[in-house]
Amino acid sequence: MCATCGCGSDEAGVTVVGDQPEHHRHPHGDDGPGHHHGPGHHHDDHVDGDLRTHTLEIEELVLAKNDHLAGHNREWLRDRGITALNVMSSPGAGKTTLLERTISESPVPVGVIEGDQETLIDAERIRAAGARAVQINTGSGCHLDAAMVARALTSLDPADGSLLIIENVGNLVCPALFDLGERWRVVVISVTEGDDKPLKYPHMFAAADLVVVNKTDLLPYVDFDLERLRKLAGQVNPGVEVMPLSARTGDGLQAWRDWLAGGRVASTVL
Repeated sequence: MCATCGCGSDEAGVTVVGDQPEHHRHPHGDDGPGHHHGPGHHHDDHVDGDLRTHTLEIEELVLAKNDHLAGHNREWLRDRGITALNVMSSPGAGKTTLLERTISESPVPVGVIEGDQETLIDAERIRAAGARAVQINTGSGCHLDAAMVARALTSLDPADGSLLIIENVGNLVCPALFDLGERWRVVVISVTEGDDKPLKYPHMFAAADLVVVNKTDLLPYVDFDLERLRKLAGQVNPGVEVMPLSARTGDGLQAWRDWLAGGRVASTVL
């Protein structure tokens, strides 16, 4: 079980879509995020304090190990001129639809690492849109980590100079904690979720390089204030860009295309 957020990640498996599923043990083995700790039924205040301290130390070690592996991923991607995005959202915000649009219109090859607890549904959609996809099924895990992405990169083998999109597990909490080696972090929120999410999930919005507000075609039918969302996002992440669009209708997608083009250029010089 992951000591950082409490999820189970030792059962994560990487599958190249179109091949037979291959389920592997978590690459960290018993010393990393996949280690299962026995239940503690201690009620002594001193013991409880020791446990809290020990848990904090484990969390720091887990994140430090993840950051080290993420650095290797980042270097590997940079050496090949690959621009990597970590796309995060709650379930149902429309990440996959946005990716389908991106793939069909991209001037460069696109590879996708799909993160879900179960199924190959989204990876099959990505493959049908024209991109090669690798699926990571995390089991009870609620986020991807750098080790999972490293394994997926080996299977995906993205082309030099391509765009790599990592679609993280749908969750506005845990993915914000784990560096995957990406160049940019994109948070997608839909207008059906409410405009108060930056205050409820500040760590996620503080980590974002871009906030995409999706499903704007539904604005006439929902209680969502775009300007309030901009204001709240700016409170937790001053200067963050907020980009309204509709992946379904295509409204606002030119701004997304322009942002991606600028990000690819920036990645070659940073």
